[in-house]
Amino acid sequence: MDLIIKYFPQLSDVQMQQFEALQEIYEDWNSKINVISRKDIESLYLKHVLHSLAIANVVKFKPNAKILDVGTGGGFPGIPLAILFPKVQFHLVDSIQKKIKVVKAVTETLKLKNIMAEHLRAEQVNGRFDFVVSRAVTTMPSFVPWVKNKLKKKYNHPLPNGILYLKGGDLIEELSTYPKATIHPISSFFEEEFFDTKKVVYLPL
Repeated sequence: MDLIIKYFPQLSDVQMQQFEALQEIYEDWNSKINVISRKDIESLYLKHVLHSLAIANVVKFKPNAKILDVGTGGGFPGIPLAILFPKVQFHLVDSIQKKIKVVKAVTETLKLKNIMAEHLRAEQVNGRFDFVVSRAVTTMPSFVPWVKNKLKKKYNHPLPNGILYLKGGDLIEELSTYPKATIHPISSFFEEEFFDTKKVVYLPL
């Protein structure tokens, strides 16, 4: 929790309680359904929660914005972002049903009213969104066709609507066909060594 407070000191009491509750909730669910690797559950706040929140350093979502989280797994980056932006609507989808079961349970326990979770593939999602967020579910050339028709034309943020993608490693080749993509090294937001190779990729669509 100290990590979250270090970088997000303005949290309300409710947000603090919600972030603090994550460890116990995920440990409990992980013992029933393995949604986070055993070694990662001990570094939940570093490797999952704070990593997810790196997106907030690229875009501050405005109230009433609609965000689609594709391949959310156990709820990342969607759940930490939904706690941080309580007035923003999040739609979390994953093609694996047991993962969505966990997401729904976590959402309910934390009383998060701004999350809808569904067992769907990205292509099956209805509606239009301001941004699509995701955590390295596939390569960008595979990902873009899934979501390119899911974005609203009109934008209300300083950045045009598009994809915000958490990804590590060397992305030059993968992004070579996307000249508009911007790579934000997470190490410029957070000083922990874990983030040295991690990035937020922003791609306007």
